[in-house]
Amino acid sequence: MKIGVATVTQLADFDQIVDVRSPAEFAEDHIPGAINCPVLDDVQRAEIGTLYTQVSPFAARRVGAAYVAAAIGRHLQEHFIEKPKHWRPLVMCWRGGQRSGAMVQVLRAIGWDARQLEGGYKAYRRQVMAELEELPQQLGWRVITGPTGSGKTRLLAALARRGGQVLDLEALAGHRGSVLGALPALAQPGQKRFETLLGQALRGFSGSAPVWVEAESRRIGRLYLPSALLAAIRAAEPFVIEAPLAARTRFLLDEYACWLTAPEKLKACLDVLRPLRGNETIARWQQMIDAGRFADLVAELLEAHYDPAYRSSQARHFAVRDDSHRLVADALDETNLDLLAERLME
Repeated sequence: MKIGVATVTQLADFDQIVDVRSPAEFAEDHIPGAINCPVLDDVQRAEIGTLYTQVSPFAARRVGAAYVAAAIGRHLQEHFIEKPKHWRPLVMCWRGGQRSGAMVQVLRAIGWDARQLEGGYKAYRRQVMAELEELPQQLGWRVITGPTGSGKTRLLAALARRGGQVLDLEALAGHRGSVLGALPALAQPGQKRFETLLGQALRGFSGSAPVWVEAESRRIGRLYLPSALLAAIRAAEPFVIEAPLAARTRFLLDEYACWLTAPEKLKACLDVLRPLRGNETIARWQQMIDAGRFADLVAELLEAHYDPAYRSSQARHFAVRDDSHRLVADALDETNLDLLAERLME
């Protein structure tokens, strides 16, 4: 290994990952656990890029060096001044170039065994994409299926509380995966960030125990599942929750209570279904909202929209198989879901 350089396979060897890219680059995606110590902020980075293309590389380096030197001095004072001599940071930028190289040079001159991530974020990104192709095939999957409102996500949480290995795709995606799936006050991550979080989760699983996951479509909100992971889920041993319509209605009234206090937003979300359900149906659903008939609305949404969509999806991707397991639940409260989880863990 070259002096002062490390590869993506050595991330765990360091005390801290220091990402010197701009705040916008860091926000789009970063290595889990890294801290952001930008040597160029977003405005400065744009300015240097313009100088490089419109004036000359020399002009860009001359101005950029002043910005970088000032930023490194500031980070030394704010983040590193108390670090002991044996502290080992790994410094990274976009592709292992001048930004991280400048930081590493100063830190090594001080006496720390600082290293530069070879290939930078681009190398890490390549590793993540490779892992998303390989790791799903190395794990044993069990998939929880069932129509909308059958408590699949809460069952996953109950399994996790009992020590089960659980991949909660909706939590990672920040979305429940339906027309009303947006989570209040929580924006979805970008696709790259979602894939990084998936890779981190998959690396944490052991191949000696099954991984429980909920059946999902290819898209969760505006994010897409990697093809290898989706294929692994669709080939998994299926466990089907069966619960009556009344129980699912009660469950959804609790699970989506936030929508009951935002009727106009609820109407706007349902309006997206107008091309599928027609003006008359949408108008009736909106009248139910105005009248506060939320239980009737949820029941009709399940029967007229969600259940047919579920049956169609099941027929394509999770058709009943010999190894399907039925999980019958008369109610979907916490007690009953805990009992189901206990049975599954046994």
